[in-house]
Amino acid sequence: MTGNALLQKIADPSSGAVFENLYGSEGAEEGKNRYRRLVEELISEKAFPRGAFPETAGDLRLFTAAGRTELGGNHTDHNRGRVVAASIQLDQAAVAAPRSDDRIFFRSSGYPDVTVDLRGPGGSLELTPRAPERGTTEALIRGMAAEFFARGAEVGGFTVHAHSTVLPGSGLSSSAAVEVLFGRIINNLYHKSRCSALEIAQIGQKAENIYFGKPCGLMDQAACAYGGAIAIDFADPANPAVQQVNVDLDSAGYVLCVVNTRSSHSDLTADYAAIPAEMMAVASFFGKRVLRECDEEVVEARAADIRKRFGDRALLRAFHFFDENQRAVEMHGILEKLKTSSPAAKRELMAAYLRLVNESGDSSWELLQNVYSVKNVKEQGVAVALALTRDFLKAEASIPGACRVHGGGFAGTIQAYIPITAMDPYKKLMDGIFGPHSVTALRIRNVGAEELEL
Repeated sequence: MTGNALLQKIADPSSGAVFENLYGSEGAEEGKNRYRRLVEELISEKAFPRGAFPETAGDLRLFTAAGRTELGGNHTDHNRGRVVAASIQLDQAAVAAPRSDDRIFFRSSGYPDVTVDLRGPGGSLELTPRAPERGTTEALIRGMAAEFFARGAEVGGFTVHAHSTVLPGSGLSSSAAVEVLFGRIINNLYHKSRCSALEIAQIGQKAENIYFGKPCGLMDQAACAYGGAIAIDFADPANPAVQQVNVDLDSAGYVLCVVNTRSSHSDLTADYAAIPAEMMAVASFFGKRVLRECDEEVVEARAADIRKRFGDRALLRAFHFFDENQRAVEMHGILEKLKTSSPAAKRELMAAYLRLVNESGDSSWELLQNVYSVKNVKEQGVAVALALTRDFLKAEASIPGACRVHGGGFAGTIQAYIPITAMDPYKKLMDGIFGPHSVTALRIRNVGAEELEL
């Protein structure tokens, strides 16, 4: 619809339920204002030149793509393990429209504009990876378009005006949110909405692996695309088993939050890549591709040989995989029981769940070793945040809490389960160390990457 018609739809009180579903009652009004501002900026010639967005009088559409939080299964997905993850209220909000040419123009508030021409000088589609684009948003966009084209989509150009609240470098998967945002846009504009959330996630993973150059697993994209909390078993990577999970932390008395340590994520790709590579190296010792195909007891029995061949860290990371994979199963089981349990049973279940969260954090720190990079041992913000949170929970909280590294690790954020009654002093402590607004409370939402229908 036209820009003015879309603004009227956004302003209509009946649209309030859509934004409340995305951002909760406390964030619905600001969410509505974000989309209003995007449309207003887009149809203003001063703010958005017509050359970049020539269709402002035509088919404007609204999209969202959620960030994600990992609840269980740190660095297990790339070795075909199990995870529990969830989409959150922090998201990419976007206005998009098709173009008459084959250029993709992406503007995201606070970032440089990105333009990708899907056709080369000769007029033919150019969808193969380009070395100069490696590690850039351009690479992700070209990779998404290429995979949709391979699946039969008649890809074309479009313009996107977006605003992100997903904290960059935070482990909340800002890159995966961008990937599935473009996946949903291409799917709906050029592929008649044929691809499922899982297929969009798989397309995003391929774009990040092959075009961007980061050997990530599928968890981030799947959690951003699906909506709600999900348990995923990657035993069959072409067809992972995805199951919705009920999560009810509020009634158990907890706030799920992340703490942004504001430490740098620059030059960490090699650190991330080493984790799956070392796990797969151990698997290759037994003629297997990934650790999911290996027997833990057999690995332990050959520990001396593995140490000699691949070093101690690879062996320790294998130990982490086996333990973390089982923890994800146990966490999924507890979460399924929480919502329908009695208050007394809920307290016991939550205590067991928090023990698993803390065990996951200990394993990531001690075995997986992704709390800081050995390339810069002076910068250990994640370790500092974990240590402070542990001490805080021992001293201040009257009921148990938990914390763990969040996401890929090495820098960025930690995840914490803080009793509701202790949130104010916890925020004060973290803000004093890492700066104002370091703590962000997360709300699990049931919308992943979707087009908004007002």
